Amino acid sequence: MPGFIVGKKRFIKSNMCFTDLVNHKSTHTRSKSNHSLTGETMEKDYSSILPGLPDDVAKHCLALVPRSNFPAMGGVCKKWRLFIRSKEFVMVRKLAGLLEEWLYFLTMDSEGKETHWEVIDNLNHKCVSLPPMPSPGKASFGVVVLNGKLLVMAGYSAVEGTAVASSEVYQYDSYLNSWSRLSNMNVARYDFACAEVNGLVYIAGGYGVNGDSLSSVEMYDPDTDKWVLIESLRRPRWGCFACGLEGKLYVMGGRSSFTIGNSKSVDIYNPENHSWCDIKNGCVMVTAHAVLEKKLFCIEWKNQRKLAIFSPENNSWTMVPVPLTGSSSVGFRFGVLDGKLLLFPVEKEPTNQTLLYDPNAALGSEWQTSDIRPSGMCLCSVTIKA
Repeated sequence: MPGFIVGKKRFIKSNMCFTDLVNHKSTHTRSKSNHSLTGETMEKDYSSILPGLPDDVAKHCLALVPRSNFPAMGGVCKKWRLFIRSKEFVMVRKLAGLLEEWLYFLTMDSEGKETHWEVIDNLNHKCVSLPPMPSPGKASFGVVVLNGKLLVMAGYSAVEGTAVASSEVYQYDSYLNSWSRLSNMNVARYDFACAEVNGLVYIAGGYGVNGDSLSSVEMYDPDTDKWVLIESLRRPRWGCFACGLEGKLYVMGGRSSFTIGNSKSVDIYNPENHSWCDIKNGCVMVTAHAVLEKKLFCIEWKNQRKLAIFSPENNSWTMVPVPLTGSSSVGFRFGVLDGKLLLFPVEKEPTNQTLLYDPNAALGSEWQTSDIRPSGMCLCSVTIKA
């Protein structure tokens, strides 16, 4: 199940046409002058990022370049490309106040055969397709956002009617508009929980290569590009989801080997002391979830017209009715943008609109409609702040 990261939005008009980013081709001409900044000159003759400037100043200069030019910048030289890919580049842009929120969708076509990733253009709310992910089609994979990048993890492929679990991990770089392969997980799995907590990725439970339910948990460190096995869940668990709240990993929903039916148990992992504990009042059969303002928002299968909002401060739930105005859909997927929760109807009907819930609005005006919507049926949505 996907995990979501929420942040403050900042839009800069001159940078916001994602179509330019997708269609822009990396080009640069070589000057006959010895002072031209061609890739060959940069890598052969200079050790600095920008000749004549300290690296910290040069990095700030590169961060100020309009976002639509990042793919071309990545083609100038290896040093620039590595910097654009780095966690430091996101931090420099953050310190400069240049981070922007972008909403990404995994959608399915009207025939239910093909899926693709797309991003919504924040100027005109039109969807632009991403390059295809370089892997065979999979199901029951995990999605998480880490350091401004989208990670798509594991899942299964159907081979002669049998589910074959994968351990592959792919990363989409929103700056360079390209996919790359990361290290494989230690345990191939699908239908598992995953989330980002404190700059690390955690995956828990699911089904393994033989269809056995798993209790194993792995942690990914982007600085080393390695997965390590950590303390296991107290019980095998599958069909669950996870989120990061207050620096801890929460795993809930799905089923467990020690319960009859769906599990209400919430497994909580504390990275500081490397230990698990649990509480008994979780949601079951969750069809959509997102984290917004340090709270977890869910919709359960049995009650599609109510938001269940979890506060980790006192482990309590609050129920908020979903209005019928704007959409009579009985199924939604969640998105988060500008501190607001977006509800995308699963049923693609002309009368169904995207609903918007603002937790900070005045009483009685929390709900609105929005013209933000994916091009097809929304399977999941993530927000990337980069």
